[in-house]
Formats: sequence, structure tokens, C-alpha cells
Amino acid sequence: MASLFEAYITNLGKYNEGELVGETLKFPTTTEEVQALLKRIGVDGVRYEEFFITSFDGDVLGLYDYLTEYENLDELNYLACLLSELDQGELEKFEAVIDSGEHTSSVADLINLAQNLDCYEFYPGVEDDETLGRIYVEDMEAIDVPEHLLNYFDYEAYGRDIRLEEDGHFAPGGYVLNNGGQFIEHYHGIEDIPDEHKVFAFPQLTVREQMAAYKEIIDGSSLEGYRKIAAKEHEER
Repeated sequence: MASLFEAYITNLGKYNEGELVGETLKFPTTTEEVQALLKRIGVDGVRYEEFFITSFDGDVLGLYDYLTEYENLDELNYLACLLSELDQGELEKFEAVIDSGEHTSSVADLINLAQNLDCYEFYPGVEDDETLGRIYVEDMEAIDVPEHLLNYFDYEAYGRDIRLEEDGHFAPGGYVLNNGGQFIEHYHGIEDIPDEHKVFAFPQLTVREQMAAYKEIIDGSSLEGYRKIAAKEHEER
């Protein structure tokens, strides 16, 4: 499955200690790739358990304006998997809708949008009122203009009226509007993510690696180290 976007995953504990340790994770991803990356940056679930996302990059126009540093990796992966199932036209429609600012308050919103694109109409390449007006008059025949008056018709004014009336939006890729279809909220939280799209897991450490991790904690701070070990053992029971 081709990569749609990527996130730079950073070890939060190391960052707080003054060291920037991180690596790029491409989405969609797998549990094995997540575990391997976390292990390489030292987020092993023992010494360091927290991470954050320093930056995003990729080919989905405008998506990164709505993603934050503490996003859930499972949600990001589910979103990437849904977007990977869209054809090029649907992906452009998705980009146009988020450019309009609809359904962008969270990754959950974006996930639901990806599953409700039939609620929107999208006209690729239509980026101004005059072009919109011509489409409605010449292609859609929304208004009957006598042929001898076509050269005098104000397509721009008509297009502007249409856009304002239907609350449409010019995005970088074209014109988009809500067609009034029923928007169904399929996704409510991480419990709705199919198991095959859940990818987060701490690395599987060998006994030797676990012992080395615990020793490092104890050597670094005896009391705090014992507290971490006790808490970890309690969670595993």
C-alpha cells in the first residue's frame, strides 16, 4: 500500500532531557514497523513510554493543518487506510472539503468525512465565479438564456449568486459544495477501528533487554526507578 503521509515521531522523555531523538513513520503502516521505529528511538515501554509528533508531510493537500503533535497512531493509520481506498477524484474532493474547513476539528472528523464524501459535489478545475456560471448555464442548463444574449450574459455575477446561494467553496483543486445528503457518523472513537488497522504496540523486548532497561532506571534514580518497576509489574498483573 502506497504511503499517503508521514509523521516524524519523537521520544518525549529524551526531548525533555534536551536530546532530540526521532524518526519518520509512513502511513499506512504496520504494527511491526511501529514497534521497530519505537525501539530505534528508545520508546521501549520501560525507560521511555511517551512520544509526540514533531511534523507531518505527504501528498494530501491541506491535511497537516488539522493534525496535532499528540495524535493517536491507530487513528492516523485508520485515516490513511481509508484515504488509500479513494480514487483520485474522491481524494481531490476530500482535499477540497477540508480546505473549506468542514469536518476538520479532529482526526475522528476526518475519518468520518472520508466515509461521507457522497454528501458533496466537486467540480475539478473550477476556481472562479465566471467558470462556475458558465458551467451552470452551458452544461447544466440551470437557467435558460436565449442564444442571442449569451455574449452579453454576466456569467461571473450569476456564478457568484450560485456560489453564495448554495454556500459553495473554491478550493485549490476546484469547486465543492455540500449537496444536503445525510452525513452518517460511522466513527466515534478508537473502539471503532477495525483490528487490522490498529498498529500501536511497544517493542517486544528480550529478557536481557528488559533487565538492561530496569537497571538503567535504577542506576539513574533509585527511588524513582523502583516506583516505575513496581508500577509496570502492577499493570502486567
